[in-house]
Amino acid sequence: MSEIYFDNSATTKMSKGARDKMLSVINESYGNPSSLHKKGLDSEHVIKEARDIILNSIGVMRGNKNELIFTSSGTEANNLAIFGTVFAKKRQGGEKILTTRGEHASVEEPLTYLEGLGYRILRVPTEGGKLDLDFIRQNARDVILCTFMHVNNETGATYDLKTAFDIVREQSPNAVFHADCVQSYLKTNLTVKGIGADLLTISAHKVNGAKGVGALYVRPEIIKAKKLVAVTLGGGQESNFRSGTENVYGISAFGEAVKEHTQCLKHELEKMSTVRAYLVDKLSQMNGVSLNLPEAPAPHILNIEVKGIRSETTLHYLSSKGIFVSSGSACSSNANKGHSRALVSFGLKPYQIDSAIRISLSPQNTIQEADMFLDVLAEAIKRLARR
Repeated sequence: MSEIYFDNSATTKMSKGARDKMLSVINESYGNPSSLHKKGLDSEHVIKEARDIILNSIGVMRGNKNELIFTSSGTEANNLAIFGTVFAKKRQGGEKILTTRGEHASVEEPLTYLEGLGYRILRVPTEGGKLDLDFIRQNARDVILCTFMHVNNETGATYDLKTAFDIVREQSPNAVFHADCVQSYLKTNLTVKGIGADLLTISAHKVNGAKGVGALYVRPEIIKAKKLVAVTLGGGQESNFRSGTENVYGISAFGEAVKEHTQCLKHELEKMSTVRAYLVDKLSQMNGVSLNLPEAPAPHILNIEVKGIRSETTLHYLSSKGIFVSSGSACSSNANKGHSRALVSFGLKPYQIDSAIRISLSPQNTIQEADMFLDVLAEAIKRLARR
């Protein structure tokens, strides 16, 4: 049986177009983009081209250079958004930060650090995959930063950020609003205006680009009001927001991958939705499986419980058959910190979390692959389930 890759929320295979673009830039545009000679200007042009493509993909049609800051990862972009906002200036009227109880480690860990410095971190419940809007209303005063993920990387829940941000903005008009869109970018019809964010994080390797590249969108008004400062200091690259020579090769591949997706995004979303719906239908009828379904699911993520089998056991059995899924966030797999915050906040019990696996799709996945996965999963349940 050929390999079936159902772990696209961990990372994606680099597209041929992105690889070809990167190789072309490696061979031809190898200058430092800060250099003033032709080779440097060639590299600077490569970055500008990618920047324009990416800004257009989130609904920013005539963006300026400093509206998109290239980083080394989504993690770095999240850290810049959080620390860059909090340390921008001494704020009046409170040091309260709103987030959710199931954030990615690249948001939760910086906030835990800030908590140690005396900042008040309030974590919004997300039971069933929904933001607790009443909790937000009750705690919306004196907020300096809201940092919420758009799509939960483990459950696939899509959060109504526009409503949440509007609630907070009404009571805390000077707050900054950050959306971690690593899992929703090019997996949903995402636009900056549509979710009402001031800052927005994306990552290249989640959309068939190269690893080692992320980006932070910054609304022009945030720049004008000086509500964001650099946290990596040095030569002043990326409009002084992120020093260090840019990864021109990776950025070029990022832009090319985004261009490929945006040319057929509607079709890609329909394909993933179709395969996910097929899996939901078949798995709901399978003995020994329970589905952890949010009210507003993203089209590419499905979390299930395989009853009586630990998730790692299911994962390794599937892997031995050439089928690759996840037992949680790949970014946290090496951190022994107990049960997943996302699944706890979703409302699952420890024994359910111990048996949960995540299926995450790409537009290249097919119904035929879904059928092969279902056959092997049924075989695993028959062989491995505790009686």
